[in-house]
Amino acid sequence: MVWWAILLIALGAVIVLGAVGIVAWWISTYNKFVKMKNDVEEAYSTMDVYMKKRYDLIPNLVETVKGYAKHEKEALESVMKARYSCMSANTQEEKAQSENWLAGTLKTLFSVAENYPELKANANYISMMNSLQTIEAEIASSRKYYNGAVKVYNTKREVFPANIVARHYNFEKKVLFEIDNVEERKAPKVEF
Repeated sequence: MVWWAILLIALGAVIVLGAVGIVAWWISTYNKFVKMKNDVEEAYSTMDVYMKKRYDLIPNLVETVKGYAKHEKEALESVMKARYSCMSANTQEEKAQSENWLAGTLKTLFSVAENYPELKANANYISMMNSLQTIEAEIASSRKYYNGAVKVYNTKREVFPANIVARHYNFEKKVLFEIDNVEERKAPKVEF
């Protein structure tokens, strides 16, 4: 009879330790999801700061170009509409689409500037283009970091058994911030 008691105690201990292990794993996995979600949000926020810098620079750039290229009203208005679309986007998907549109309109604006040598020689224009080039590099770098954080998060939420925790707590899939147009994947070429 004593050996049955020992066996039951051992079996009970294994069950308790197993339950404690599962609870510890569950809590640890949940905490990892929270950390990764926060990493994704922080990365997006960083990228958003750089995009805001670009949005702030665009009106000055448009005004400078407008002074030299009065007949290019359509291109200038298109840039401002795209900027507004970016600033008023509510979701990350809308923001990505608006950013793609803005990149295209900026390329058009740069093409317009090519037709005005006096504009390309303007010190204010050169300074803004240098700032824009720096900001574009920062956006590209922060986009890369954001997409990396999203990849890690999405992979973790899709693999078994962590996907059980993700589904239970509604950790939704995050969207990559991608550029749709192959031509727009290239950094805008800034020439003086």
